[in-house]
Formats: sequence, C-alpha cells, structure tokens
Amino acid sequence: MQSILELLASVRDIFNAHLVFGLGVLLSGSYFVGRLAEKLGIPAITGFIVAGLLLGPSCLGLVHVAHRESLASVTEIALAIIALVIGSEFSLRKLRKVGRSVVLITMVQLFATMIVVCLALVAVGMSLPAAAIMGAIASATAPAATVAVVRNLKARGPFIDHLYGVVALDDAGCVLLFSAVFAIAGSALGEVSISLSTNILHALSEIVFSIALGIGAGILLHLLTKKLGRDNEMFIISLGIVCILTAMATSLSLSPLLASMAVGATMANLSRKSHRILSLLENLSPPLYAAFFAIAGTELSLKAFSGGHALLLGAVFVVARAVGKYGGVFLGATAARSGPLVRNYLGFAMLPQAGVAIGLVLFLQAAPYFQQAPEAVQQLSDVMVNMVLFSVLINELIGPPVSKFAVVRGATL
Repeated sequence: MQSILELLASVRDIFNAHLVFGLGVLLSGSYFVGRLAEKLGIPAITGFIVAGLLLGPSCLGLVHVAHRESLASVTEIALAIIALVIGSEFSLRKLRKVGRSVVLITMVQLFATMIVVCLALVAVGMSLPAAAIMGAIASATAPAATVAVVRNLKARGPFIDHLYGVVALDDAGCVLLFSAVFAIAGSALGEVSISLSTNILHALSEIVFSIALGIGAGILLHLLTKKLGRDNEMFIISLGIVCILTAMATSLSLSPLLASMAVGATMANLSRKSHRILSLLENLSPPLYAAFFAIAGTELSLKAFSGGHALLLGAVFVVARAVGKYGGVFLGATAARSGPLVRNYLGFAMLPQAGVAIGLVLFLQAAPYFQQAPEAVQQLSDVMVNMVLFSVLINELIGPPVSKFAVVRGATL
C-alpha cells in the first residue's frame, strides 16, 4: 500500500510542477465539486473553495505550493473585474433612486460591523491593526445568494427595494473602507515605524490617486469604445485596459481595487455602452470566478485551525460579524425611520459573504507590507486568510436559509 502511494505521489510530482496543470486541475475540480455542492443544496461557491482545499497543498497537493505567486495573477484579474462591476453601481441615477434611507442604513452597518468585529478580535488577543483590517473585510456582503433567494420566491415590495439598494452599495462602501483602514493600519501591522499623521496622509493620498487613476482609465475606455460597434473589439480593449490599470496601480503602490471601482463608476456615468462592456467582461466570469474561489481554497490550511486560539479567532469573527451586520442594519433603519419589517428583518439578509471578502484578504496577503514583514507577521496574514475563508464557508452555508427567512417575513410574495 505504501509503495502504491509513493508511486502516485511521484506521478503527481511530474505534472504538478507545471502551472497550467494546476490551473486545469482547479477548474475541473471546482466544476465537479461545485455541481455536487449544488445537488446537496449548498452554494457552488462553497464547492469551489472546498475543491481548492482538497486539491491544494493541504490535502492532495495536485496544485503545487510554488505556484501560489503565479496564480495570484488570476486573482488580481478576477478582483479587478469584481471591483469594476461594483463601481458601476455608483451611477447618479441609481444613487438618486435608492434614496437617503438606503445610504444611511448601508453606512451605519458598514461601520458597526467593522467596530464590533475589531473590538471582539482585540478582546481575544489579536493586535489592533490586524483586528481593524479584519473588521473592514467583515463589512463585505455577497449579494448573489440573497438575490437568488429573492428571485426564487418572486418577492417584491419596499423591503426588497431596500435590500437591493443596501447590497448594491455595501461592497463599494466596503472597498472604500478597507482601502482607508489598510492604508493606515497596514504599515503598523508590517511593523514599519511611521507616525499616525503620516499614515493618515498616506491613506488619503493613496485613495485620491487611486480614484484619479481609475477615473482617467474610465475616460480613456469611454473614448476608445464610444465609436466601436462590434462586441469582440470592445471586449479586447476593455480587458486590456483593466489589466494595464491593475498593473499600474500595483506598481505605483496604489489600490487596484479603488482604481477598478472608479473605472466602473466613470463608465456608468459617461458611457451608454457601460452595460454592454460589463456583460462582455462577465463572459469571463464562470471560469475566472471558479478559479478565483478555488485558488482561495488552496490558501485554506487545516493546520491553521488545529490550535485552539486560531479556531477561537475564526468563531469570534463569524459571530461578531453577524452581530455587527444585524445590529448595524437595525440602528441604521431606526435612524432612517424605515418601516418595522425593514428594521427587524433586513439584517438577517446581510450574512452571506464571498468574493469581495476573499479578494480583499488575498490582496492583503500579497501586499508589500506583508511580503517584507517579519515571519511572525506573515504567519499572522495566513491566519487572517484562514479566518475569512472559514467565515465564507460558514456564511455561505447558513446565509441562504437565513436570507430566505428574512425575505419571507419582510417582503410581499
């Protein structure tokens, strides 16, 4: 038996040295495990993450650990497209439509979630800079599961209008919040001795220049596509601009997330073709997102939760996020004088968590602060990645049924 296992391991090592083999295994594995997850009533996203865990270094090792840095390029492209789609929600027409109450609820629950998670993690021993960053990541909500529930139930009414408005603005607000917090706390977490005033100035400059770069790229994309009629031409130039922008922002130590989001917002307000461009880029979504979540799964280390403290941090993160989300929506809806159905049940629909949260924590791990930090800080970044992936697994399992409960109680069916 031992010789058979050794033979299989040697065959594996012949192929997994090739990057393309690893990517192919992740795509194929995520398809089959995703289908199995759906048959079990679990979101496909969860299946993709599990596939990455099984195929990655922690289990079968079909995806070699040496390819982690190369596969990060796939993550960067996927995250840039996600951020661009999020930014497209910032059209002035949509912002006027969702109204003051939705904006107020979104802002209150974002800050409430960050504060509750941050305080809870500090209470169980995490450093303040790391806890603040994790709090900002916790504020992200994945709309896909909730929207699927709404469509299946064919729900409508004021509750659904508020729900759609909040989930549309939530991820955009989360990216802004994360960028500000990370710019301030990132250097402290990387043990770089810089004053608080310098950190704040750096954060403001990073946000301003990232948005300015994105607006410039959005204007350029508008000028290049406004006279194009063929979809394939728009697809090529749009993807090219997204890739160039991501590389430029990273090379200039700016935020690729904010820059890509600014492109989406600029196109949404300038170009009538913004919806066509988004739909073209979404043609990449099935394989790109499957690889994105599977790659995230390869980062999930079961050994990280073998210790009681790491498991405690993951559990505290999940519980504190749920408390912050529900409590923040309740407080925001109360301040906005929304109806009792919105106030009492909307918070339950905010639990699902997926793409943006994973993208932010993987972006965090690849940041220069962590790459150049001492080994202890790099180990902390691994723990933070595992906490977010653990949270995604839990919330993608419990989120949809809890969201269904909220929609059934709050909406007109």
